[in-house]
Amino acid sequence: MTRVPEAATPETAKSVYEREGWLLAPHTLDAELVAGITARIEELSAQERPEAVYEKGTRTLRAIHGCHLFDDLCRRLVRLPALLGLAEELLGEPVYVYQFKVNMKQPREGVAWPWHQDYSFWHHEDGMVADKAVNIAIHLDEVHAKNGPLQIVPRTHHLGLLDKEPSGGGGDWRNHVSADLEYTVPDQVADDLVGEYGLMHATGPKGAIYAFHPTLVHSSTDNLSDDRRALLLVTYNAVSNAPERLSRPEFLVSRDTTPLTPVAANTL
Repeated sequence: MTRVPEAATPETAKSVYEREGWLLAPHTLDAELVAGITARIEELSAQERPEAVYEKGTRTLRAIHGCHLFDDLCRRLVRLPALLGLAEELLGEPVYVYQFKVNMKQPREGVAWPWHQDYSFWHHEDGMVADKAVNIAIHLDEVHAKNGPLQIVPRTHHLGLLDKEPSGGGGDWRNHVSADLEYTVPDQVADDLVGEYGLMHATGPKGAIYAFHPTLVHSSTDNLSDDRRALLLVTYNAVSNAPERLSRPEFLVSRDTTPLTPVAANTL
């Protein structure tokens, strides 16, 4: 992951984010904390849970959602100042957790995510009026070029929604979290955008934290390595931007819009 130089200066973090659509945080999570989070996610992943999603036609875990709703460690994690404070700074107002997920790419089995914009799902499915939300991503594993890093096309959040017609999944939420996404950006459009704006691969060590805009065009590749790639994503939404349409499961669209308050790191 290439650090944007201005991102190291907290005073300019918001302006860099607003210009580029993503921001690498100058801090990382403590290794012991990352190990504890990873262990808990592995425990939850081994359970039979309705929030779990598997690779198509397999029992290979693709993602687990909404962990902050049923696990105390994850519930406290989203209030950690390193995450919550960054979200509040970038959005400029109180926030709540809109979505929590861990996207897993198992060694040699993790399948790509096609080009898309997260806000397409939140706007079309949930009725979110504005894209006043932010994704905060945490590497639970080292991420490198071969294990399926996130690919970001910077500055594309200025272009609005670019998705093609939905695939006709009938509103099934599983088509919002699988390899066959309901709303995607056509490959040719994405290729043209990469040619114009460039491409950033979100590689980096365990504990790395970065933010990216919900309208930013992004994707990821298959995991071609022997290394797992677990990426924890907390989507914070501005309290003033809470949607009114709540048809999808709560583990995809949190109902509690109470503004979050921080907790001390040593309470995790």
